[in-house]
Amino acid sequence: VQLVESGGGLVQAGGSLTVSCAASGLTFSSYAMGWFRQAPGKEREFVAAISRSGGTTEYADSVKGRFTISRDNAKSTVYLQMKSLNAEDTAVYSCAADRRSGFSSTNRWYTKYDYWGQGTQVTVSS
Repeated sequence: VQLVESGGGLVQAGGSLTVSCAASGLTFSSYAMGWFRQAPGKEREFVAAISRSGGTTEYADSVKGRFTISRDNAKSTVYLQMKSLNAEDTAVYSCAADRRSGFSSTNRWYTKYDYWGQGTQVTVSS
């Protein structure tokens, strides 16, 4: 199983960025997917999650209304569209795959996930 993030970079405060996560080696549509982030000196933080079909999503309060998670099962890819970025969004963003059945608020827990990508750096300049 391989999860490969891309699309990170440097963006000005108030700007937008979309990061992607391409999955291989698994039946993508059978996995719920999540995005987490970790800033220097801080713990890993839940950002967003999406169910297998894409019909249900969960968001951290800090990103609700600014970030949108989506997926394309035909392309085995999950996306995180980020808008109105601020300095507090600066972090390494990693995607993760959850093979367990069901989708709920427990998909906010990093322990729920079986596979992880290496991450992509997002830096927001103020």
